[in-house]
Amino acid sequence: MSESRTLSSGHFVPPARNGVGPSCIGLPAGAWPTTLDFLTERFPAISRDVWHQRMAQGDVVDEHGVQLTPHSAYQGHRRVYYYRAVPDEPRIPFDEVILFQDEQLIVVDKPHFLPVVPSGDYLTETVLVRLKQKLGIDTLVPIHRIDRDTAGLVMFSVQPATRGLYHALFSQRTVKKTYEAIAPWRDDLALPLTRESRIVEAGHFMLQHEVSGPANAITHLDVLEVRGKRARYALSPVTGKRHQLRVHMAALGLPILGDGLYPTLTPEGQLDYERPLQLLAKSIEFVDPVSGERRRFESRRVLQGLMEHGGR
Repeated sequence: MSESRTLSSGHFVPPARNGVGPSCIGLPAGAWPTTLDFLTERFPAISRDVWHQRMAQGDVVDEHGVQLTPHSAYQGHRRVYYYRAVPDEPRIPFDEVILFQDEQLIVVDKPHFLPVVPSGDYLTETVLVRLKQKLGIDTLVPIHRIDRDTAGLVMFSVQPATRGLYHALFSQRTVKKTYEAIAPWRDDLALPLTRESRIVEAGHFMLQHEVSGPANAITHLDVLEVRGKRARYALSPVTGKRHQLRVHMAALGLPILGDGLYPTLTPEGQLDYERPLQLLAKSIEFVDPVSGERRRFESRRVLQGLMEHGGR
């Protein structure tokens, strides 16, 4: 059952509703007459009427658990929590699979197209919310993330008290992650190789690109199988920059099959479930910081791009 929580700071955190936790925003100092005025200005994509309705329904509260109304005076330097909804959110017709669960950790094999956490047009159709609804564990938090387009392994922390230990595995780079990708075959590349470069935002909110400067992204690359003009590659990221594997592969002249971002951004439209990105978070290895056990998990999913090519 979902319950509200009180942080060590004394701030109230409202409970999740049907697996969906509230969003939170900190209010800066300012002279807005009401909190409604601030929220309307801060989120221009959400109409004043929507915020008015949320407040009328009791969906907006402050850090003390006080329900805010459309007439509540603005007070800076406090937190406001609100529940949001995505109208007509489409069902993503693929299911996540739980591979492992204990008191500390849940490991999920994620399908293509399903986001890990709520964002934009996706709220309930995410791995996190689906798991909360299925398991009734409101404290779940992803320890790391993979793109919506990517399939494969994602780990979730169950206990807030030990969460930092699992996050440290990634920040200290003591986790070994291996991905598989289907991409063109280049027999002129000497493999295995290591790609080191500097990746930054490309000026478009969806894209990253390589620039000159000290490397901040490192990927080890090897080939697993070749069939005609395509190959199945093993990718081992040392760092975790956004879109790192997709950027590195495209920069090597090996754009991943089904990639709608790299090397060319295609217009966003209806999802084509028949053409998933051929990128899979295949395995993950680490020493469990709580139990001390060496753990290895492997996705049961298989990329289809090489098989469809028929070896010709």
